[in-house]
Amino acid sequence: MTRFLLRRLAAVPLTLLAVSLLVFLATQVLPGDVARTVLGREATDGSVRALNHELGLDRPLVVQYGSWLGHFGTGDWGTSYTLHVPVRGLLLERLGHSLFLAVFAFVLLVPVALTLGLIAGLYHGGALDRTITSTTLALGATPEFVTGVVLLVVFSVQLRWLPASAQTQPGADGLGQTLWHLLLPAISLVLVCTGYVARHVRASTIAVVEGPFVRAARLRGAGSARIVVRHVLRNATVPATSALGVQLQYMLGGIVVVELLFNYPGAGALLLQSAQDKDLPTLQASALVLGALYMLVVLLADLVHRLLDPRIRLGGAA
Repeated sequence: MTRFLLRRLAAVPLTLLAVSLLVFLATQVLPGDVARTVLGREATDGSVRALNHELGLDRPLVVQYGSWLGHFGTGDWGTSYTLHVPVRGLLLERLGHSLFLAVFAFVLLVPVALTLGLIAGLYHGGALDRTITSTTLALGATPEFVTGVVLLVVFSVQLRWLPASAQTQPGADGLGQTLWHLLLPAISLVLVCTGYVARHVRASTIAVVEGPFVRAARLRGAGSARIVVRHVLRNATVPATSALGVQLQYMLGGIVVVELLFNYPGAGALLLQSAQDKDLPTLQASALVLGALYMLVVLLADLVHRLLDPRIRLGGAA
């Protein structure tokens, strides 16, 4: 376990360096001139050249990349071209909002996906199994934008049960009020992600139920509830940790669409808006920080999986 962790941590700097290079190069191919976008279409060519020089955008790309990476590493993430505020404070605030929504959706996802997968596995081949599998598969194939629109129309417009906007400040409006406004966007993410996790739990449940120790427990006269709780539940849900980690990564990526749809001030919406405005400091910092966050989620998911699965932990698999 220690060797695994050290190897993964050693690869982090190189991976982040590669991500930073990809982010920088990707922002350079955005169409349009940054200075003209900031100044507006009526700006003169001289004003555009002057602003490009002031922002350092007329320097060689190698120099621009080295300067940006060096400042970023020291905590200076630049100033937003359009909002005229330090990028670091703005991004960290928006990132906190996105993480709050992602964690809330993840907390809803875990019991729902595990329960559905466990039920489908225990009754595999039956009508209940087919219903759960087909429904979650269909929802997983539906983009969160479509799911979110349907939820908005049904629960906000027609039934008026839930607020249509997630425009709230986590922690400032009270936890209950905040969660109430975030319920629809969280459900949009949960519906898309449930099927993937449920299928993993279903497959694990079927394998455990048909395993020799479950058959031995039945021969000893153990009841069905005792078998499910003591033998099936843990052995079937441990492999789902990897699937949950994958879906948490997907939530952090798919949250961009949900934030825009429900007017939520998160990092995903900030990333898209900065791309539209050619706000390079905000765009580059947002993409790099989100990339680092994805790496952290992958590392934590692998670590939790190894800690929970004794076959990997005791076997010393790398």
